Amino acid sequence: MTVRIGKHDIGPGHRPFVIAEMSGNHNGSLDRALAIVDAVAEAGAQALKLQTYTADTITVDVDAPAFRVSEGHELWGGETLYSLYQRAHTPWEWHGPLFERAAERGLTVFSSPFDPTAVELLESLDAPAYKIASSELVDLPLIELCARTGKPLIISTGMGSLAEIAAAVDTARAAGNDKIVVLGCTASYPADPAESNLRGLPVLAAATEALVGLSDHTPGIGAPLAAVALGACVIEKHVTLSRSDGGVDSAFSLEPAELAALVVESERAWSALGEARVGPKPGEREGLRLRRSLYVVEDVRAGDVVTRDNVRSIRPAGGLPPAAIDAVLGRVFRADAAKGTPLGWDLV
Repeated sequence: MTVRIGKHDIGPGHRPFVIAEMSGNHNGSLDRALAIVDAVAEAGAQALKLQTYTADTITVDVDAPAFRVSEGHELWGGETLYSLYQRAHTPWEWHGPLFERAAERGLTVFSSPFDPTAVELLESLDAPAYKIASSELVDLPLIELCARTGKPLIISTGMGSLAEIAAAVDTARAAGNDKIVVLGCTASYPADPAESNLRGLPVLAAATEALVGLSDHTPGIGAPLAAVALGACVIEKHVTLSRSDGGVDSAFSLEPAELAALVVESERAWSALGEARVGPKPGEREGLRLRRSLYVVEDVRAGDVVTRDNVRSIRPAGGLPPAAIDAVLGRVFRADAAKGTPLGWDLV
């Protein structure tokens, strides 16, 4: 099973597809947003992702308890949704320059749309894929709209029940789109690694019959590397130029050097999976040649008795296995043998 996004094939036979999520880490500056694009390209990630909404398309300007982030939230406690999204959104007029810069730097670029007008904008930019954010998992009309474009869908499943996830995937397939990647996700910001539940990835793959990946909001790169071992073909992480610069998502975002490490180490983790078998590897040929066996360790003549002084288990290979030592002790040599001769049954 393979899904192609831009110039990249995604699936078990390909290195992990690393998506760098800019989100609101541009801090309201187009220059900073463009610098993030450059940093993502230099780090070696394959893709850059944006979020396409305005405060008015994602919520309404109401200051009531239901429209406020809970006071105890680590990053955005007490802030109204409208003010948070005003602060975090990527202005629509920036999308063209960001898509252009990403293309110049060899990055595949796409976005998460949050309403039909966002899909319209992204279609005008020929976005090669759509990402469905966790909170939009239950917005089946939005999923159907994205699916009908024929573009691949990457669906985050944070907060989702198995029934909700199945409904989202079924909606996309009913719209004629089977180019789906489903991401395990813990939709808390930042997320506790203990809540990542990575062992659920194979369950997610079996339940949806789709490729799986991880949208990760934990600190560092440990969780996504572990996810690769459990079948993740896609890794999504938020990125920033520097966490010390602040920003709505900076606390759980990777800096460029960390993103570069994720790209390198995730490919190593994928390469290390190998095959489900046990036995010597091709790269161990020299080690096999040099492992222990029984050798004559001092010059002997025909008729000499084999003792622990003249025959020992040493490196390299070539002689009888070390376990044969008790079978040869006390026998006599049939012929002269020089120090360094591998011991064979023809000698005793």
